[in-house]
Amino acid sequence: MTHDPIPLLDLKAQYASIRDEIEPLMRDVADTQWFIGGPHLDAFETSLAEYCGAKHAVGCASGSDALLLSLMAMGVGAGDEVICPSYTFFATAGSIWRLGARPVWVDIDPVTYNCTPESVRAAAVTCTSLKAIMPVHLFGQTVDMCGMIAVAEDLGVPLIEDAAQAIGSRDTSGAAAGSRGTTGCFSFFPSKNLGGFGDGGMITTNDRDIADHLRRLRNHGMDPKYYHCEVGLNSRLDAMQAAVLNAKLPHLDAWSDARVTNASHYDQMFHEAGGGDTTASLDECRLPILTPARPKAPSRHIYNQYVLRLPAALRDDLRAHLVDQKIGHDVYYPVPLHVQECFRDLPASELPWTEQAAAESIAIPIYSELTESQRTRVAETIITFVRTHAAVGV
Repeated sequence: MTHDPIPLLDLKAQYASIRDEIEPLMRDVADTQWFIGGPHLDAFETSLAEYCGAKHAVGCASGSDALLLSLMAMGVGAGDEVICPSYTFFATAGSIWRLGARPVWVDIDPVTYNCTPESVRAAAVTCTSLKAIMPVHLFGQTVDMCGMIAVAEDLGVPLIEDAAQAIGSRDTSGAAAGSRGTTGCFSFFPSKNLGGFGDGGMITTNDRDIADHLRRLRNHGMDPKYYHCEVGLNSRLDAMQAAVLNAKLPHLDAWSDARVTNASHYDQMFHEAGGGDTTASLDECRLPILTPARPKAPSRHIYNQYVLRLPAALRDDLRAHLVDQKIGHDVYYPVPLHVQECFRDLPASELPWTEQAAAESIAIPIYSELTESQRTRVAETIITFVRTHAAVGV
């Protein structure tokens, strides 16, 4: 039987539902020829700050630049240390390295895939020039922010939230990602729950002085025009992206809720087949598949990715089977940062949970427009494959 492909992400389906809202705004930007700054950017920064429960929001060119600008605003430079996880997208550590600072790796909690206050506190003992902590809200679920804030306060360093994958997620206090750290850093890469028509980023903060500093840094360190008190970047969120993103923002919660619904259906299918969630281990399950553990309210997981765990010996064969079945998938992330070639000169780290997650994880389609039949085919294909191959020990 021939099936239509199921992509890992279907941006065309989302665009079809909002085309009539988006295209007039794009024409307006073209008609006004106001491409940098202006009313569309002002409106989006105001809307995003309100959505995240922060006092200020500063647009920039990408999520990577949001991290870099935050570090610059915190005075991070050559010889400094910044604590961050190794199990994350490259930009987390890349932004630290670009400033001549050194990432100090911490392991993850195998239940949430996030670093913990305990791991950060332990890593801080090894530091001699700690300048900041940069936890990552991975896959759409926040770290333990209450604990992380307490650690940062005890250590006397700023807390930079890498919330690139977590816009709209909430922590155990019910607060939104990006609303409690010194800064919160967001990405609007097209694959995010709130994605633009290209790269884009935003930094949130509750400190007016930091917000003013970030606005200066994103514009070559310039204020007023042609007067530079420091060296910044050319990192501005252009008006076209701001207009598109501001039109998408009112739809974000509905899109994320649909992802949560899809995740619930996946959970049910995998659990009924004998799988567990990440609070268990693979060898405890009749079917060796672990789904993401669901956080308790008022926490909110927005499922930027829905990541399964299965035995490492099965993963590559499953991936090949999914390719044959035309089912989109990916691995986030196959090579942890602490073993990347470009960081080979950093001290060796023992991060067993990070390395295990990298070997066992696989992300499957979770986007809001995923249909019931598509979702069912994805789950049944995986269940059948794992059940068959795990039984014969392949």
